[in-house]
Amino acid sequence: MDKNMATPPSQLGRGRGVPAVKPKDMKGTLIRLWQLTKGHRKGLGWILLLSALASGSAVLSPYFIGRVVNCIDNKEPGFRLLAILAVLYLGDWLIRFLQQFLMAGTGQRMILHIRTSLFAHIEKLPLSFFDTRQHGELMSRLTNDVDNISVTISDSLTQLMMYGFTITGIFCVMVCMSPMLTVIALFAVLLIFLLTRAVTKRTKVLFRQQQAILGKLNGQVEESISGISMVKAFGQEQDMIEHFVENNDAFCEVATKAQIASGYLMPMMNVINNLTYVLIAIASGMMALSGRLSVGEISSFLLYARQFSRPFVEIANIYNNFQTAVAGAERILEILDEACEPEDAAEARSAVGVRGAVSFRNVTFGYRPDKPILQNINLEIPAGTRVAVVGPTGSGKTTLINLLTRFYDVQEGAILLDGCDLRQYRLGELRQAFGVVLQDTALFGTSVRENISYGHDNVSMDAIESAADAAGADGFIRRLPQGYETVLHQGGAELSQGERQLLTIARAVLNQAPIMILDEATSSVDTVTEQHIRQAMLSITQGRTSFIIAHRLSTIRDSDLILLIRDGRIAEQGTHQQLMALDGEYAQMYLTQMGQI
Repeated sequence: MDKNMATPPSQLGRGRGVPAVKPKDMKGTLIRLWQLTKGHRKGLGWILLLSALASGSAVLSPYFIGRVVNCIDNKEPGFRLLAILAVLYLGDWLIRFLQQFLMAGTGQRMILHIRTSLFAHIEKLPLSFFDTRQHGELMSRLTNDVDNISVTISDSLTQLMMYGFTITGIFCVMVCMSPMLTVIALFAVLLIFLLTRAVTKRTKVLFRQQQAILGKLNGQVEESISGISMVKAFGQEQDMIEHFVENNDAFCEVATKAQIASGYLMPMMNVINNLTYVLIAIASGMMALSGRLSVGEISSFLLYARQFSRPFVEIANIYNNFQTAVAGAERILEILDEACEPEDAAEARSAVGVRGAVSFRNVTFGYRPDKPILQNINLEIPAGTRVAVVGPTGSGKTTLINLLTRFYDVQEGAILLDGCDLRQYRLGELRQAFGVVLQDTALFGTSVRENISYGHDNVSMDAIESAADAAGADGFIRRLPQGYETVLHQGGAELSQGERQLLTIARAVLNQAPIMILDEATSSVDTVTEQHIRQAMLSITQGRTSFIIAHRLSTIRDSDLILLIRDGRIAEQGTHQQLMALDGEYAQMYLTQMGQI
């Protein structure tokens, strides 16, 4: 086999017969992908030209080898032809190097643009998008799908272009040399095509089973590692091992069958190629005896026949990868087609310097229009009021906060801030007017100092330490290995849940926003830490409008207004003393928590 048709490194190790993930609309997706990379395809024309030149070596080298054989047969010197062959092979190496060099830069520039565009778009999507998607699936689109496109653009695309030119060139030369021998070679290609189709039909089922079992296996490993403390607490180590062994054995069995089935392809292809080689050798030998072909032409045609069938198999493999990449591109374009958060209107108002007076006017909202979560909410909250929101799980407490911060927009009614509809403010400035502490702590893989000062680039260390001290976090931070410069890992996994919560409270303290939101800020801490947080809450909410969602009613007794929400409506409202005197649902909840019932 000629070296020009050797299997490229990118194709080695890829299972033959592995089914591609088929795209829904290949043509439309390719057109959109082409449009998406506009302005980042510099050098693609040169790569196309180099692919044509690289295929020229595969087309020309057998011809010159035949000429050399004729020279030897006629006992003539062939040094000039050998020199041409040497220059041809050297040029082939140089062209392929330049091709890969240009493709590396062009391909990565295109992928850089796609990945950047995707990430930037994700950052602008509304919270409703993330609430209805699995985060792991979104990460897969940003990593695996983009990587599939990267491999296809930077590698498979150049191979596909080169093989296309090679097949066309070799076919034209073979027809010119001998139409009859070309028919024999085409018959071999047909047999290989039918063989590949038959093997793929069998292996497609096996590889799909393999991927399904692998998914279960990966899921079990993830569950086992993330829940290792629970596994050990209940003594289920052996049970987990047995389940793993069971799935692993099933995976091994299916994977073995799949590899054996796909392993039929190459030996059978070699048999077909060898038989074709023999048939062409016999037929060409008979033609040589009749004087219709020279020995050199026979040598050239045999080399052409060898090279002619190989690209078809490689193109089939590349096409598989190509389909998977296009399917990945579809998944990326699906995200890019999602509507971003609404742009600020030209006449949008600035939210800088708002006082914090909040009004709910006949607010109705549901994540699904046919199932409202909040119904006809009416509230008047003066600036500086400390509001506590309580109620059973699913009653709409957090939804109230999502509407206030404009993570969602109301479907009916309006929410006013300082007498102006929230939708009339600039969204970025509006969000800056809120300091938020959520039940689920959000810490990043940076230092403690950077986590506390998140969103504030030019804040002093004294301000950071002061905020941490107000939140009751300064003590444990100083006990960390590098204090405030300690880098957190995996969302602060080295800290306790209570310590992580204190850091988020310190972040809110530093924010100095006119409106504070504390969503279950004490839900994950012990009673001693709760007292620290309560004092911190009193400090950071002093003089600010604040909304405190809490199940521990002991932390909200000092609130100016307590709202009890049930079934999406305000069932009771008033101060702690007023609601206790009412002896309603709030009073029953409080007495139950205090152990007085």
